[in-house]
Amino acid sequence: MIFMQAGIFEDYWGDFKENAWSVHVHYWTGTVWYLFLILQPYYATHGQLARHRTLGIIGMFMGGAVCLTALSMLYRDIETTKLIKEDPSRFGPFEGWFFFGVAALEIVMMVAFGFAVIMSIIERKQLDRHAWWLISTVFIIMMPALGRGIQNVHIAMQIKQWPNVDIMSSLYFTQFIIIAMLLGGAWKYQQLRHPATWLALGVNLVTLLLEPIGRSVAVQQFLQTMIKG
Repeated sequence: MIFMQAGIFEDYWGDFKENAWSVHVHYWTGTVWYLFLILQPYYATHGQLARHRTLGIIGMFMGGAVCLTALSMLYRDIETTKLIKEDPSRFGPFEGWFFFGVAALEIVMMVAFGFAVIMSIIERKQLDRHAWWLISTVFIIMMPALGRGIQNVHIAMQIKQWPNVDIMSSLYFTQFIIIAMLLGGAWKYQQLRHPATWLALGVNLVTLLLEPIGRSVAVQQFLQTMIKG
């Protein structure tokens, strides 16, 4: 929760009034999802199972909201690629391929997120497996928020080199942090072999391929064809 909020803080609150409605909805549904994941284990382990189950039903609705609101924001990435074509100097080191890559990977993240939530429902009677499927969603969707924060710090440190800033190095560092937290948590709770761990790890490893994915003409054409305003 702290890592996610720290990462997105400046990007969201820094231009709060300028954010699109879809951004506000996604930010708050995502934040509430994290709060659910903090509160629900407390209720489950402190004799409040009835409340846990009731909030669990609401939580599944919230999980769907996180997934769908994230997908609804993909058009902003496609529009950004058009703005870059019109005025490249406005975006400095960011080229269109970066946002195509972000859009493609966010689809992967949301599919994996939805799968993990569904599996948590299917395996709800197996406590450890149910819990870890839900916990894994934290690591599946963390990159966009944390990545923005680390990227902003990196760019600020390299501002004298603008626009010749390596924007991918900060993303690689972000993925290192997320993978380290994922494996550390899985090791602590003895879930290294849990399929949710492998799913979250796979998503974060694929994210390292953002540049070749974003530069792919086939990927760009697919996204431009499928994602319309």
